[in-house]
Amino acid sequence: MNWDDTTDTPAPERLVGPVADREDQAVEAALRPKDLDEFIGQEKVREQLDLVLRAARARGATADHVLLSGAPGLGKTTLSMIIAAEMGAPIRITSGPAIQHAGDLAAILSSLQEGEVLFLDEIHRMSRPAEEMLYMAMEDFRVDVIVGKGPGATAIPLELPPFTLVGATTRAGLLPPPLRDRFGFTAHMEFYEPAELERVIHRSANLLDVEIEADGATEIAGRSRGTPRIANRLLRRVRDYAQVKADGIITRDIAAAALAVYEVDARGLDRLDRGVLEALLKLFGGGPVGLSTLAVAVGEERETVEEVAEPFLVREGLLARTPRGRVATPAAWAHLGLTPPRAQAAGNGQQDLFGT
Repeated sequence: MNWDDTTDTPAPERLVGPVADREDQAVEAALRPKDLDEFIGQEKVREQLDLVLRAARARGATADHVLLSGAPGLGKTTLSMIIAAEMGAPIRITSGPAIQHAGDLAAILSSLQEGEVLFLDEIHRMSRPAEEMLYMAMEDFRVDVIVGKGPGATAIPLELPPFTLVGATTRAGLLPPPLRDRFGFTAHMEFYEPAELERVIHRSANLLDVEIEADGATEIAGRSRGTPRIANRLLRRVRDYAQVKADGIITRDIAAAALAVYEVDARGLDRLDRGVLEALLKLFGGGPVGLSTLAVAVGEERETVEEVAEPFLVREGLLARTPRGRVATPAAWAHLGLTPPRAQAAGNGQQDLFGT
């Protein structure tokens, strides 16, 4: 396995953040399943991918190019490694931001072995010249290397061995159609159900040699925001609490107490999430309120509220984005134990102008 990721992943500031820090990367390497049978969740994707890989092996050919889309932490990198393992091929890992020039991509492609899997994370962030070179490489297994500059520049065709590109993206809509069309298999990774996360937690606890009861796994799964990476991170923090404050066994009460210390509530909301909801409800009566105004009230940057907090709040049905601004839903009032104004309670979502 070749590791060629030259980008530094910033450490997440939130325990429930989906981005992996260096500790996560080290632990995930030990916890990752090695084949499709061991991979938990994503049933449709696994079934479809299994057919693609079995057929390729039967033909003695390389597998079709694969595009995996979905939120961070759902298993895109893990699936890429499984694809390589199932095909008995080495894997090379890099990322879109690491490829700034077409020459960077040409250097990677020209060094691939036959049948090798190239995993390109955040493929939508690749530079446009490299992207255009990738079109030909994926379709014809060939690239044109430009030698010289200006009128005297010459394109030298370079033949490539057959390889499988696995692209991963959190924003599939940013990929140009010519690039999307060159993938033979496209899959969207869905968020996990609590029951699936419980299986992930039990498997990880077994590998980490942590004793956990069924209700303890249920408690952690319910706060993991549908994401295995977050579930494993919460498991490690609860393990630490259980070792220091208890007998090392994770029960429901221990898990709840541990996650209360880390300010992760029963629905997986952390300090930032609750701060946004509290400002929206207590200061602005549930909205509508503009994003910039809401961000100032919370004491965070506009981008932080919009890109870090809001996606989960919207997905949980606690906040709605409207043309007039952000609006809290009845579920948000109920979650924070607050009583909505009469207009909100009546269901029209707006304050009455004359208070009647």
